[in-house]
Amino acid sequence: MSDPAAISVRGVNRGGNLLSTRIIGIDPGLQHTGWGLIESAGSRLRHLGDGVISTVADAPLAERLATLHRGLIALLGDWQPDEAAVEHTYVNRNPGAALKLGQARGVLLLAPALVGIPVAEYQAMEVKRAVVGNGHAEKVQVAAMVRRLLPAAVIRRADAADALAVAICHAHHRGTQRALAKGYALS
Repeated sequence: MSDPAAISVRGVNRGGNLLSTRIIGIDPGLQHTGWGLIESAGSRLRHLGDGVISTVADAPLAERLATLHRGLIALLGDWQPDEAAVEHTYVNRNPGAALKLGQARGVLLLAPALVGIPVAEYQAMEVKRAVVGNGHAEKVQVAAMVRRLLPAAVIRRADAADALAVAICHAHHRGTQRALAKGYALS
């Protein structure tokens, strides 16, 4: 068990002077939406939770979208992340499926925005590059690197691994952006 004095509470690490940020990564899907929550403090990452929000395949589209919205709002209330990161969806050849997936993604972008959580978006290649170092990495490689970066995570679904990868990508990007902002502020 970790030192209770070092446990992070909503953006402040009481055990030191590093600020920590809770990031929820979201891998959109109409059938299964993956989510993964990490805590980022400097270059340190800590797994907090992961899973999927699933919908009933033969339910009406509006009902499925409402299920995604309610599920994500509940997660946001329970975990209280500081920031959200959502992966761009892959556009497949079926225009009907792409449209439905786009609608699901819209709901998943809207939910955190409605409760005041900033939302970043990343292309799949950006996520793979940030996690594996190769924008053309296979899903198996991404999942293996997520397990390596977050050894406490017991990932049961590929959707959750993908969502954790999105969160990791955001943690890396936000660290770089903050370092650049500091550099510009000094000059």
